[in-house]
Amino acid sequence: MQGQDSIVTGKRLKILRVRADLIQTELGVRAGLNEESASLHTSIYEKKVHAPDFKLVCKLAAAHDIAKAYFYAVDDDLAELILQYHRFKNGNSNRALLLALNN
Repeated sequence: MQGQDSIVTGKRLKILRVRADLIQTELGVRAGLNEESASLHTSIYEKKVHAPDFKLVCKLAAAHDIAKAYFYAVDDDLAELILQYHRFKNGNSNRALLLALNN
């Protein structure tokens, strides 16, 4: 049975891979998966059969310079905001980001 983690994480992995113009093997290998099984594992995750464990998600995030929270954000807008914030923070470590809500 598919859990929410496998659905969301699988979706985010596929988006990451497509945006980075990588094949499944390349995505997995960059995170430390064995080259022979990287494509299979990535496919299983993207098809939402199983979710990668948190340790692998951490490796994927580090390998692709993405916040770990991106992989677990259920809302697509929130996932994009997480990516934008992570990029901002990496390039502006001494600056603060102020968000204002319009009601």
